[in-house]
Amino acid sequence: MEVLQGVWEVIVSIFSNSGYVYFFQGDGYKNLIMLLVSFVLLYLGIKKGFEPLLMIPIAFGMLLANIPGANLAVQYHDLDGFRDLIASRGEFAGCTPGLMDFLYLGVKAGVYPPLIFLGIGAMTDFTPLIANPKSFILGAAAQFGIFFTYVGAILMGFSPAEAGSIGIIGGADGPTAIFVTSQLAPQLLGTVAIAAYSYMALVPLIQPPIMRALTTKKERSVVMGNLRPVSKLEKILFPIMVTVIVSLLLPDAASLVGMLMLGNLLKESGRTERIAKAAQNELMNIVTILLGISVGATTSAENFLNLNTLKIIALGLIAFSFGTACGVLGGKLMYIFTKGKVNPLIGSAGVSAVPMAARVAQKEGQKENPTNYLLMHAMGPNVSGVIGSAVAAGILLTLLK
Repeated sequence: MEVLQGVWEVIVSIFSNSGYVYFFQGDGYKNLIMLLVSFVLLYLGIKKGFEPLLMIPIAFGMLLANIPGANLAVQYHDLDGFRDLIASRGEFAGCTPGLMDFLYLGVKAGVYPPLIFLGIGAMTDFTPLIANPKSFILGAAAQFGIFFTYVGAILMGFSPAEAGSIGIIGGADGPTAIFVTSQLAPQLLGTVAIAAYSYMALVPLIQPPIMRALTTKKERSVVMGNLRPVSKLEKILFPIMVTVIVSLLLPDAASLVGMLMLGNLLKESGRTERIAKAAQNELMNIVTILLGISVGATTSAENFLNLNTLKIIALGLIAFSFGTACGVLGGKLMYIFTKGKVNPLIGSAGVSAVPMAARVAQKEGQKENPTNYLLMHAMGPNVSGVIGSAVAAGILLTLLK
């Protein structure tokens, strides 16, 4: 009997100290809700393919962050926490740092997003943009959604720094959204990241109705001429010149733009094939895992389950939709000024969801004219949007940091 009694006491002790008991205490139900949300996001990433490379790590980070007693939620949102940690030799603000606290340092210190941009640059072909520099105009036009939403967020009661973090969702660039939010409003990081990647995944559903509403059948049927050939010298000089021009104008954007252009230079130089492939594959994959899981770990119940989350999701949709609309309207202006030589649909690709937005423009154009091939023309505004979102990030950081 004594043995059975001892076994029973051990079982009771284990259960009473487990996370299961926490669900029935105080606000424990909120953690349970967050676990259910993480399951939904995992379903969307695995079953539906919604930006799975980052959606799955983010969702799993959310799962880990909301397991009671596991100490896997990010407990601080500034670099002072690490200074205090070092000074106190292991503990700060009454908290014992966990795995995610250390991984999150790469987000807060602005390390992971620029490394992601390095990989993106190594995978990106800027030839369509170089061949048609007017694409820069469409890439810039699509960024107006960021600043329009910034004003809307201010009117809804968010602080200027929070409004900038919400507005950047309109750039449809996940790493940029994470980079800006980690600097301006880290308490919103998880919500902003999930909204940004969700809307990027929903490009084929969100953009077509806006594109059709703002263009006529005649405009959507325009067949554009072939792009001019681009020399090797132009491809090499482009990343160097963009880095110099943008970084001198907006130093806060230098890390994003610089890494993007370094990756592209590695690809185009013809001398660094091995490290260009490493940037595209091994480095990109490792950083994606670390970025996703540490961002997901910021979504504790207290940070995520509030009215502001719903506001951010709604404003994110407005930002993305308005950015798409501005890009299309910019395309319509070019259609008018070129006397019908530019198909306005390519303006929708000015958001930096590469290459999905360009493919949507191609698909919508072929619905009106099956012989129309807009993909390469749309890639110009698309890759311009990547640069444009980084520039917009630099502007926000310069003004609000």
